Amino acid sequence: MSSRNPNVFVDLKSLIRLRSQARGFSFLPKQPVKSLLAGRHGSKVRGRGLDFEELRHYRIGDDIRTIDWKVTNRTGRPHVRVYNEERERPALLLVDQRTSMFFGSKVKMKSVAAAELAALAAWRVLDSTDSVGGIVFNDSEVSLARPERSQRNVMRLLGEIAEFNHRLSLESPSVGTALAAAFAKAEQVCSHDFLLIVISDFSGWNTECLKRLKRIARHNDIIAGLVYDPLERELPQSSSFVISEGHQQIEVSPSKGDLAQRFAESFQNSVDEIRADLLKHGVPVIPIQTVDPVGDQVRQAIGRLEKTK
Repeated sequence: MSSRNPNVFVDLKSLIRLRSQARGFSFLPKQPVKSLLAGRHGSKVRGRGLDFEELRHYRIGDDIRTIDWKVTNRTGRPHVRVYNEERERPALLLVDQRTSMFFGSKVKMKSVAAAELAALAAWRVLDSTDSVGGIVFNDSEVSLARPERSQRNVMRLLGEIAEFNHRLSLESPSVGTALAAAFAKAEQVCSHDFLLIVISDFSGWNTECLKRLKRIARHNDIIAGLVYDPLERELPQSSSFVISEGHQQIEVSPSKGDLAQRFAESFQNSVDEIRADLLKHGVPVIPIQTVDPVGDQVRQAIGRLEKTK
């Protein structure tokens, strides 16, 4: 048994146990009115149902409820509409475990929050009887688990996430092209009618990432889980504090000059730019911070709140 703090490095057993919390929300196009996913115009992802296959002449034994009366009246001969059960909708999770994610100021690391969101999403998709897979990436590697509709595949994906997470270190070099490389891999996999769920802090977002996302969005749906830490958003209200990256320390004085204001504006401008790029291509953004339980945040953002008795 690992003695590592589960808020610093993910615990695989905890990711597995999150299956019991993967409820109260859905990634299907039909959403509660207040959901961030409600009103996705022109969604490429279809809900579970039936696909129209053909229009043909009525045969003895056909269900009369399938008769197309407009065509029947026009041709003078009874016609029926034939349907096939809609094929499953594959989901692909793009899970960020880069050095930029190895940060947390209060409760847990961004990398842990991302892993938990991925686990919740994977279990939710599987329990909706769809196939699910994932791309896990860090600053130098990209690993692919192709979508399958099986618990074994989800377990494999969660194991891969945990393995990448446990290799995180402040010594790891940060590569600015890693996010674009992950999107390139996703573009190879997401052919048509996929649901791509991107879970990242979007550090390194650039025109190459946007170009690939735009191409993916033409025939697939995309949802973004934007992971951040409260300290990235706003400096503490104190005269001064010390921060460290593990080797060196520096004292920061938010009250000096307009540092706190400029810091907050810088973060907000960056987030607004990313959000604008994503929304332009119909990609809803779910903000996930590292303090509150991830499942509660997901349900509040896209789920239907249960009535209290």
